[in-house]
Amino acid sequence: MGGRIIGPMPKSVKGSSDVRTIREYVGYLRVEKGLRPSTCEAYACDLEQFAEHLEGRGRGLVGGQQEDVTAFMEGMRGYGVDGRSVARKLSCLKGFYRWLLLDGRIVVDPTLNVGAPTTWKVLPKSLAEGEVAGMLERTGAAARMPDAGALALRDHAILELLYAGGLRVGEICALRQEDLALDMARVQVRGKGDKERIVPLGRSAVEALERYIEMGRASLVRAGMVQRALFLSVRGKTLTRQWVWEMVRGMSSTLADGRRASPHMLRHSCATHMVEHGADLRSVQTLLGHADISTTQVYTHVAMERLKEVHRMHHPRGRRRVSVGVAS
Repeated sequence: MGGRIIGPMPKSVKGSSDVRTIREYVGYLRVEKGLRPSTCEAYACDLEQFAEHLEGRGRGLVGGQQEDVTAFMEGMRGYGVDGRSVARKLSCLKGFYRWLLLDGRIVVDPTLNVGAPTTWKVLPKSLAEGEVAGMLERTGAAARMPDAGALALRDHAILELLYAGGLRVGEICALRQEDLALDMARVQVRGKGDKERIVPLGRSAVEALERYIEMGRASLVRAGMVQRALFLSVRGKTLTRQWVWEMVRGMSSTLADGRRASPHMLRHSCATHMVEHGADLRSVQTLLGHADISTTQVYTHVAMERLKEVHRMHHPRGRRRVSVGVAS
């Protein structure tokens, strides 16, 4: 198998036609599909990586064959790349070659019959209900102190919103104050592809957001700056995705086994706990903004794994096999 599969992403590939093709596709994703810059950048990196793989096999992107795609996938499997990363790269390649096909640059889609093996699927990591409750209780207690500052109010509101609505970290950062309708306990969210959805909120999230807006946000607004973002930094600017990730990690320092939470774990926890409490998949799909119900179905597997663990720990015959003699 030619080409380097894993390693630092190349900043560019040698073939000028591949560079031009990638740029044209990224432009299509931004303008026609409305994808976020971070998503476009990730797809560009995936295509550069695949182009380098093809270069080692003596081909360019337009000349890619099904065997090249399969070899690329198997290479990632051999290097231990997790299933979700594999799925994202394959999704990127499928979209890219569909675009080439529709544009008349190729006549056969090399990804048409290529699928990631189901054994590569990785169940999303989520927190136990008690762990989430502990995080929210600690930040909530700090936010309810008489001398609570704007940052404590803001951070608690973010955590409540991540868990209550299952929002993505990018969606949190993009929220504007006018997106909230707290009197109706809901928020309007702009998700992937700038698709909008309405997300209902529970009482705890509504109260946390009300306290932040009434007693915290104004002190973060800087004179002379017009800022529509809901959540602001100490400099009065929109929070970055990286900052939210670090904040959530810091708030989860008391989790068992040295684990640290992430915004995406709170999103997964929201969905998992809803399924465990009987929510139907269509409702969870709508809440999370999944385009395909198959993406949401993974939470039924998560709930089943949790049920197996509870059974193993608490059922009298769940911990080990018991030999039962047959009376003669």
